[in-house]
Amino acid sequence: MPVEIVEILRRSEQGMTRPFICRCNDGKLYFVKGKDAGRRSQICEWVAGRLAVLMGLPVAPFQHVLVPEDLAEFNAGTSLDGLGAGLAFGSLERQVTELTISGIDQVPDSLQQDVLIFDWWVRNADRCLGEYGGNPNLFWEPGTQELVVIDHNQAFDLHANRADFSEHHVFAAQASQLSSDFCRRDEYHQRLSSTLDAWPTILSEVPDVWWFVDDEQTVPVDFDARAIEALLRGFENDEFWNWT
Repeated sequence: MPVEIVEILRRSEQGMTRPFICRCNDGKLYFVKGKDAGRRSQICEWVAGRLAVLMGLPVAPFQHVLVPEDLAEFNAGTSLDGLGAGLAFGSLERQVTELTISGIDQVPDSLQQDVLIFDWWVRNADRCLGEYGGNPNLFWEPGTQELVVIDHNQAFDLHANRADFSEHHVFAAQASQLSSDFCRRDEYHQRLSSTLDAWPTILSEVPDVWWFVDDEQTVPVDFDARAIEALLRGFENDEFWNWT
């Protein structure tokens, strides 16, 4: 059962979609991406997020959240308009700090490699960080000394370029290690294959309304599930593993 939003507090100043910060009936705060974030964005968040969890990445907990009709109507025409009514995507608020370039060494190499492989697998190029800045969409939890992964709204970019990805990804330095470690490659092949077994189940979890741009559900969203599944099966080819 989804949690229900009881209060819309404000919009975040960070992130392309500027999610709404909401309090839900479980007493917790969530970053919520609703209708104005775009239906494709919501689908990408859910599908890539579920794949990431199944692969073992430390993703911030997320779930469907319900925006009541009366709450949406109450905020219509205000600065909090745009969330819409019905099911939205909610990511649980965590007490974390943004990962900086000086903090990369705190992340174990194996986890850096996990994130790098996963992001290329789902073609998520939105995790860049270098000496001149960037937005890695990665956070560090000081208390537990753990990495927290967020934001997959730009995943499944069918036109993502390997060279650009390898140059700008926050953990790009791990690419050379992955190219030469065939045991690690075999391990990832098994992990990706096992994760992809859940593809039909993950798609079935996407709310029906998210598959359409309009409320009347006459205009399908730009998310070709068959093409994306074919993309994800790319790890079965040698070219996927060629980082040089």
